[in-house]
Amino acid sequence: MLELAGDGSYTLAELAAELSRRSGRSIPYVNLPQADFAGALKGAGLPGPLAELLADSDVGAAQGGLFDEGRQLSALIGRPTEPMKEGLARVLAAG
Repeated sequence: MLELAGDGSYTLAELAAELSRRSGRSIPYVNLPQADFAGALKGAGLPGPLAELLADSDVGAAQGGLFDEGRQLSALIGRPTEPMKEGLARVLAAG
């Protein structure tokens, strides 16, 4: 099985900070407790078991569960992956 992670890692707080910097607007990141996140997902209409699964997965991701240094995606595509800051700049420039 391949892990198709990018070459660099970043947190959601770092993503929000970079988006704020590039957009000139305050984009806050709020890390909800697991139960609150599950409740928000349920409030958005997700079935309870799926909401609980996603909230649990989010906790695992926040603890580094998705971190991978294997660079398998780079090897597969034959080039380095695009860093988050560059990708965000490109997306914002495209409008």
